[in-house]
Amino acid sequence: MMSKETNSLSAIEIAPATPAKRSIIWLHGLGADGSDFVPIVPELQLPDTAGIRFIFPHAPLMPVTVNQGQTMRAWYDIHSLTIDGKIDQTGIQQSMTSVHALIERERERGVASKDIILAGFSQGAVIALSTGITYPHALGGLIALSGYLPLANDILQQASDANRAVPIFIAHGSEDMIVPYALGKAAYMTLQQAGYPITWRGYPMQHTVCAAEVNDLSQWVQEIMLIKNK
Repeated sequence: MMSKETNSLSAIEIAPATPAKRSIIWLHGLGADGSDFVPIVPELQLPDTAGIRFIFPHAPLMPVTVNQGQTMRAWYDIHSLTIDGKIDQTGIQQSMTSVHALIERERERGVASKDIILAGFSQGAVIALSTGITYPHALGGLIALSGYLPLANDILQQASDANRAVPIFIAHGSEDMIVPYALGKAAYMTLQQAGYPITWRGYPMQHTVCAAEVNDLSQWVQEIMLIKNK
């Protein structure tokens, strides 16, 4: 495991045992950092032969309004406890631009865009969905855990034709008190109605990740990346 500066974002990288031929870029939630989801790598039990490089970028440090202006890592500002209220469009766009750059770096390192998955949790899920839908080259898939889509209309207007058929995995906890289940379900329904191929999963959990979710996610990743688990 190593940490690298990647354009304006630093990131933790976990390299595969074999030369990398696939990449998963995983975005953490508000107040966490790139290390938050590093433990999920062995839990996914993806075969070593898949050659997957995991990239866990650190969001920028910024004052977050809802937390009394305390400085923490965030992909955009949250203005109120009504999480889908006033939206920090500038912050979301800036993070989308930074993640676009991460994808471009993977392409420069020899990984085709169709072999790159964007994943995210909570705020990270917002950026993963928004970036993936608007990215100009076909991606391998998008993963949104316990997230939502606050700028759905704008994002769909900016949608790239290259990713109209990108596979999407959206999952949410039915007991989530941070990002309400209804917001996650709304993101799913909006994208489904727009014609995106989506796998939706709900779990009896709070704002977290559970074992059943990780198992479902592992199977989904292997299916869309055409990985044979031996």
